[in-house]
Amino acid sequence: MSFNQPPISGPGASRNQLNKSPLRDLNALDAKQMRKRAWWLIALNFVIPGSAQMIAGSRKIGRVAFIATLIFWALVLIAGLLALVARGWLLSIFGNAVLAVPISFFLWFFGGLTIFLGLNLLRMLNLNRVASGSRLLPLIALAVTCSIAATTSIWAGNTVSAGFSFVSTVFKQQGSVEPSNGRYNIMLLGGDSGNDRFGLRPDSISVLSISASTGAAVNIGIPRNMQNIHFVAGSPMRKVYPNGFDHYCGGLCMINAIYKATTDNYSNLYPDAVSHGSTPGLEATRDAVEWVTGLKIQNYALINMKAFASLIDAIGGIDVNVKKALPIGGQQDCVPANNAHLSDCPDALGWIEVGKQHMDGHLALWYARSRHNTNDYDRMRRQRQVEDLVLKKIDPITLLTKFGAIAKAGAALVKTDIPSGAVGTYVDLAFQAKRLGIKKLELVSSDYPRLSADSPDFRYARVLINRALKKNA
Repeated sequence: MSFNQPPISGPGASRNQLNKSPLRDLNALDAKQMRKRAWWLIALNFVIPGSAQMIAGSRKIGRVAFIATLIFWALVLIAGLLALVARGWLLSIFGNAVLAVPISFFLWFFGGLTIFLGLNLLRMLNLNRVASGSRLLPLIALAVTCSIAATTSIWAGNTVSAGFSFVSTVFKQQGSVEPSNGRYNIMLLGGDSGNDRFGLRPDSISVLSISASTGAAVNIGIPRNMQNIHFVAGSPMRKVYPNGFDHYCGGLCMINAIYKATTDNYSNLYPDAVSHGSTPGLEATRDAVEWVTGLKIQNYALINMKAFASLIDAIGGIDVNVKKALPIGGQQDCVPANNAHLSDCPDALGWIEVGKQHMDGHLALWYARSRHNTNDYDRMRRQRQVEDLVLKKIDPITLLTKFGAIAKAGAALVKTDIPSGAVGTYVDLAFQAKRLGIKKLELVSSDYPRLSADSPDFRYARVLINRALKKNA
């Protein structure tokens, strides 16, 4: 940058000489040079906040701001590197109050500092010395660059704060998890969130099995109406039901009734469940799922389906290709003429039509759980379809731009006993699983006739599971 002034440098330069540099000695500058000076200072203020003050304003303010800027860019660099090579470590920072809280407060402070620096720079620019026709653009540029800098820093602070709130709320247990036969197995349950229903009769049951070495994952779907259920060896429920859970209700007990039966009658069999981040109903269900699959279940995740709708809203909805029209609500099966007329289903609250539709959380949740004009196996497929669409929608850009809303929904979405020490491991594996694609195995009679809900061949089911896991090791 040239202001037609001789350079002032060298060890002999006095403070008085430095104060008469072109950027400080405004008396030596004409209107054209003042405009050039304004653009340079605005650019410096945006790229390295504090540098403009060090060069042309208060050096004390400049030094403080410059140090803060170095800290900000160091945090950005560290976060970027961790996002590329160790996402688990990055999430572990969110769960550490000693790191997350000071970082979020610093980012909020830095956002406010950039606003202060912008106002301070506005005074330094002396735009009244610039030709009247050339004042508006520098003023707009200063406002825009300060807004970008402040918004970015405050957003980053909000993101760290939301991440800390999410991790500390959901992952409350201490410790770590070891794989079993080279895999991590997580029981996934989904239930409505009403006070009388949340988790009592899970609407969906599955096991996500992930290879500890490759991240290859298989989601094993278990029909909620599966019967003839027993409990794994060592389960206290075997003392109550030595001949299987069906004896609880005359041979018609489904696997999703275990939670309620245990909660209502046998909570005393699992005295340590609550202190370990679980419930007696969850532990009994885990014992049954281990027996069905032959897998050791390290952790569970209970999904609040109502909060799942909030997550879908947070990511902007999902696009669904509806194959069969479904009623919203209603108490009985009905098939409307031409899949369109509510008059044929008088107690339905609405209708999900055939074809491609963009669904918000409310509509997507009804699509996944609608009970009428369909069967349980179709319902399982729709639930998996919605889960897949949500996972596909949560790409890095969506995660970054909507992290606060996603984390807020997620805090109400999941109850789990995954310990904080295992979060990093699971996150890294989750990214690998998403990259490889999660394979599916539905233990349903429509795919495997030997797995009828009322009399499934469990040995055959375990053969299918072992085959799928070996294929995705």
